[in-house]
Amino acid sequence: MLKPALYSLIVLALLWLALWLVAQRAERAAEAAAPARGDIITVNGSPMHVVVTGAPDGPDLVLIHGSNGHTRDMSFSLAAKLAPTYRIYMVDRPGLGYSAAIDPKGDSLRAQAAQISAAATAMGAKNPIVVGHSYGGSVALAWATYEPESLSALVLLAAASHPWDTPLDPLYRAGSNPLLGPIFLPLLPAVITEHYLEAALTNVFTPDPVPAGYFDYFGPKLSLRYTSMRATSLQRANLLNEIKAMVPLYPQMNLPVEILHGTHDITVGLPIHAEPLLQDLPNAALTRVKGHGHMIQHSAEDQVVAAIGRAATRSGLRAAP
Repeated sequence: MLKPALYSLIVLALLWLALWLVAQRAERAAEAAAPARGDIITVNGSPMHVVVTGAPDGPDLVLIHGSNGHTRDMSFSLAAKLAPTYRIYMVDRPGLGYSAAIDPKGDSLRAQAAQISAAATAMGAKNPIVVGHSYGGSVALAWATYEPESLSALVLLAAASHPWDTPLDPLYRAGSNPLLGPIFLPLLPAVITEHYLEAALTNVFTPDPVPAGYFDYFGPKLSLRYTSMRATSLQRANLLNEIKAMVPLYPQMNLPVEILHGTHDITVGLPIHAEPLLQDLPNAALTRVKGHGHMIQHSAEDQVVAAIGRAATRSGLRAAP
């Protein structure tokens, strides 16, 4: 007879396999519901998904999405407002959407910035204005910090820029663990419900409402795939130390920088990030988006478009209105 411990192990393995099979079907369904809309090109040996739209002769503009995101966040409605004026390049960050991770230990901010820059350049971008939201703002800051000659201006939306005291989310702590992550992350698509995802979106948008149609268009289940969750977990686990390394370099940045941050952002606090960043950057302007939360690329689109216009003017890419 099988020993009880061995029997239990076999039962757990069979349960894991059953959930994994359900998760695989869920991943395929998520990809079918939110397929790639741009070109998948090879950059430094890795697939990168790039969506290009907008005015062929307009100033080049790169939009970088945040954590757990992909290009559909920026293309929901913001890109359409910018398209008459700018040539827009939206790139899935490495490991997210339909872009592959480039480092199994986690893609650094600097490596992501270099990969996105190379992808946009391959599609025709030259010295773009770079716009980044949240974690994507951290990537944009790394781009401007380490490769300032390759962009014209920087627009930061609710960007994480300075050290914080709160601990790493337990999900990302476990997900970045070399043993735990590969065991439980592959099962998430099978167990995370649509209700949970809707509640998570409501929380990140608060106090602003989630725009009508956003959930279905964005396709949050795409971010539950194992490759995406593993990439996000590793990136988030490494973020704090990478931010600490960048902060002393900020005063050297002479690019025009527009900072926008919601006064009611409970995800990336304005006093912790935007206000000290304004003091550290020699050529920055801060717009406090009153009454708005973290997702200002949706809730305060007009102010975002105006800030990008100011950045274009300050960098000489567009004449003053």
